[in-house]
Amino acid sequence: MNRLILTILAVAIVHHTTFAQKVTVSKGTQKVRNETAEGFQTHLTGKEDDVSAAWNKFLKGTGKDKSDGQTLVITEPVVGGTVYAKGILYATTDGSGENSKVWIGLIPGEWGDSVLATVNKELEQMVYRFGVKFYKDEIQKQIDESEAASQAVDRQTQRLVNESKSLAKQLTNNDEEKMQLEKALEANKLEDLVLKQKLVNNKKAQDSVAQAGVQIRKVVEMHKERQAKVN
Repeated sequence: MNRLILTILAVAIVHHTTFAQKVTVSKGTQKVRNETAEGFQTHLTGKEDDVSAAWNKFLKGTGKDKSDGQTLVITEPVVGGTVYAKGILYATTDGSGENSKVWIGLIPGEWGDSVLATVNKELEQMVYRFGVKFYKDEIQKQIDESEAASQAVDRQTQRLVNESKSLAKQLTNNDEEKMQLEKALEANKLEDLVLKQKLVNNKKAQDSVAQAGVQIRKVVEMHKERQAKVN
């Protein structure tokens, strides 16, 4: 339990520093289909697998998505509530260690000039919203873990309190039993003395009776002798 608490505290301190930062979105380009795609990106503190899973989940519902292994291709995208039936978006994730980057963009030639400014503005906001959501979700995980640890501590505390009450009651019962045993021991000692005295008295009584028996037998013999002399 102590180890769990220390772990939670250590993680909380690390994540307090890690996630107490502002999400910054910048322009970025990627090579897609041998062309330069323009878009927006943000750097995040998190493992690539975690960030990629969150990014793909965030983009679900944005359109018809299909991955080619490195790039997520989204056709018929919904951007800012508008469906662009002929538009295509491209999204990627890459990173190293605890640092990752997400990017989403488009190939200008695949879009009409009249909508590019609007779409790009929405894409920038989309990346920003994802960055904020990712950090909030990560912090929520820490909150959930901390609350779970807190609940575990509360349960353990209650178990210890109940155990303390039980032990205190057992101690009280033991003390009472000890007092009864001590009283019984004193009574036993007294009874022992009485029995020993009775044995002494019994021995004296036996000796006295034995002596009386000897005297009586002498009297009987005397009477038998007198009887024998009668003629």
